[in-house]
Amino acid sequence: MDVPEPVFIRAKREHIAERAIVVGDPARARQLSEQLNNSKLVNESRGFLTYTGHFEGVPVTVSCHGVGGASSAGVVEELIMLGSRIIVRLGTTGAFLRGMRIGDVVVPTGAAYVSGPLLQYVPDAHITPVPSFEVQKKIVEELTSSGIRPYIGPVFSSDAFYAEDPDFVKKWVSRGCISVEMECATIFGICMLRGVKSGAALLVSDNLVEHLPMHHADQLREYVEKVGRAVFRAIVSVDTSSGFYHTTAPTREEG
Repeated sequence: MDVPEPVFIRAKREHIAERAIVVGDPARARQLSEQLNNSKLVNESRGFLTYTGHFEGVPVTVSCHGVGGASSAGVVEELIMLGSRIIVRLGTTGAFLRGMRIGDVVVPTGAAYVSGPLLQYVPDAHITPVPSFEVQKKIVEELTSSGIRPYIGPVFSSDAFYAEDPDFVKKWVSRGCISVEMECATIFGICMLRGVKSGAALLVSDNLVEHLPMHHADQLREYVEKVGRAVFRAIVSVDTSSGFYHTTAPTREEG
């Protein structure tokens, strides 16, 4: 079968690593690329800045997916097309819970959605977009060893940044979500459908219930630096030879 030609990431297959970290903000992509050895810019088409280098001797790609499900779907599909087998989102999120502070970290266990690309991928049902347990476990371990205690729970992936009404937070908290962002459902869902591992670590950039205003890339640099290193350490330790449904549990024969 012919492999489609990438439209957004104009890079060759040998320029993209099996392990990829994706971000929404080009400034964050540039900052994370500075943590890689021998980092090279391999794509800047349409603003989807993509760098590939090495972390602890392991090839890693850092790519910008833009804002929302539509652009992140295109970038994730093309990273998979070009050989990525683990895709981790290092993004920002708006907190729903009191006590959550700027720079705190949310590790999502799943992502709810009501609209977006997944409705076209799977028009007859709402699937349950979840990250790979193996990846999230590694991320939590690395964050904890770095002195970061993450919040762990489901998030809501919104498609309309300015469409929130006064009951928005109350509604989604009552449904079990601990924060809002815009891409996890799409990324987790596509990776599930393609048999690729996924994960995410989200920095709290604002708190909707405590009315803490949004902090931007320059204000989050110190947090991105620390969390970025933990995510890099996690992603290079995950096996790329098995797919989304890999399990370390014993088989019938082993057990």
